Amino acid sequence: MAAAQEGSRVPAATRAVRLLRFLASQGGPVSAGTLACALDLPRSSVYQLLEALAAEGFVVHLSEEQRWGLGVAAFEVGSAYLRHDPLERLARPALARLADELRVTAHLGVLHGADTLYLVKEQPRNLPSLVTGVGVRLPAHLTASGRAMLARLPRAQVRALYPSRESFVRRTDHGPASAQELRTLLDEERRRGWSSEHGQVTPGYVSVAAPVFDHATHPVAAVSITVPDWRSDQCAHLAGRARHVAARLTERVSGRHRRTGQP
Repeated sequence: MAAAQEGSRVPAATRAVRLLRFLASQGGPVSAGTLACALDLPRSSVYQLLEALAAEGFVVHLSEEQRWGLGVAAFEVGSAYLRHDPLERLARPALARLADELRVTAHLGVLHGADTLYLVKEQPRNLPSLVTGVGVRLPAHLTASGRAMLARLPRAQVRALYPSRESFVRRTDHGPASAQELRTLLDEERRRGWSSEHGQVTPGYVSVAAPVFDHATHPVAAVSITVPDWRSDQCAHLAGRARHVAARLTERVSGRHRRTGQP
């Protein structure tokens, strides 16, 4: 009897995994009809899967668009994977070189729901310690790292992470306080190619960050550099260095340099 019950659950689990993988491969939310066609399943079965996954937070229904996208739980699982991934080991030497050469604090962060989770922190000796230590979580919309990743997500997924005005917590008197303010800021930073924050996390400090992408061009992490605000005139230069390290990590993570024949 137990074996029969187990067997009846396996197809449903397989279908749920296929559904999540398909959503992850898309550029944004899709309709239930698209899912049914792509997975070759009856629409009724797709709705049952979606309702079960939505109850656990793995998908979210965007009623105004009649589409379904990945939910916060999917981001949490992805972030958990990154904590076991070689990305940390690949990033640490490069961040250590940045920290020593530029006399800065360098981080590697990932999205954990609507937070930035810091996986790596490197800084020279004798620099003041910051709140952004390894394992610390901070609101993603306030951090340069978080916004560098949010700016590259589909708008619908960002909306799912910030369902109400209460989602926009603040640490200081600075930072986006509404969905419109965040959207405007993310649009500006996406066009510029890097993100920055000045005193939104810790008064007296400024940070810049650039995203790291996987093989599907989804942002999986961000490289950030933090300095005292008296060095804010160096932001463009520091951002260039962060973007260079992020680009190299993207090559290593995505394998694009191997596919394109680059060394």
